Amino acid sequence: MPSDAPARDRILVVDDTPDSLRLLVDTLEQEGMTALVATSGEAALELLDHDTPDLILMDAVMPGMDGFEATRRIKRDPAFAYVPVIFMTGLTEPEHAIAALENGGIDYIRKPIVIDELLARIRVHLANARNAHRSRLALDGAGRHLVAVDRGGRVTWCTPQAGRLLSRIEPGWNEDARQLPERLVYPMQRIAQQALLPGHSIRVEFPDFDIDLAAVESEREGDTLIRLTEVREGAEIALLQNRIGLTQREAEVLLWVSYGKSNRSISEILGISPRTVNKHLQQIFTKLGVETRAAATALAVRIISG
Repeated sequence: MPSDAPARDRILVVDDTPDSLRLLVDTLEQEGMTALVATSGEAALELLDHDTPDLILMDAVMPGMDGFEATRRIKRDPAFAYVPVIFMTGLTEPEHAIAALENGGIDYIRKPIVIDELLARIRVHLANARNAHRSRLALDGAGRHLVAVDRGGRVTWCTPQAGRLLSRIEPGWNEDARQLPERLVYPMQRIAQQALLPGHSIRVEFPDFDIDLAAVESEREGDTLIRLTEVREGAEIALLQNRIGLTQREAEVLLWVSYGKSNRSISEILGISPRTVNKHLQQIFTKLGVETRAAATALAVRIISG
């Protein structure tokens, strides 16, 4: 029979000192967590080929591959990009703390370790990581291709779907590098540095498809949330027609509504009046059995994204 017990948090402890390992493993087990153990950076990478922890405790200084290099390599893999890494270090200079954060760590704690402080930090970062992961999965499940960039056009986070789209644009791309694919750098910077009016966007053309970039309001100061929409206009119009039973013009209107365009913008794109756009929308609502623009958009996105 399936167990009703909650899943145990899995913590990977990377440390080359036996006494430190023993203390950490015993502490984590007593707190109801499962401890995974690696005694080197190389061993940590090998373990991650078979298991994914919820959080990593990483010793900064180890023979061979140190914790900084191991964390850089871990964060290059999209599968582990969201796993928080807490550095454990006996180094006391400010540049060592900076190096821990710059190399992918989310926090650091100095040795000798104060157990209560370590456990408090673990709990906070586990909760934050779970909330962030759930939020991204929710946006991803809704078919949202969202990328947050700072004023310099560097990526601060993105949904999994957006990450896959960026990887198609530039094979080998990964979020940890924080650099956008070259073709998107200038348009993303333009959006981040200039507040584009609602309903306006920038189109970037590629051989097999286009990408429509539009700013979305972001609550975090210094970051701009940008929606990426893959545009395969002819194929998507046909898909909406076949799946929902729309006329071609209705499918065109719904497609542009799903791209976040206003009635006025759609009228300019299609060469019809805003009033005609609204009439088509009313017909679309009736055929879809919905009452709002948002509901129609959600249905269209689900159909287009498969």
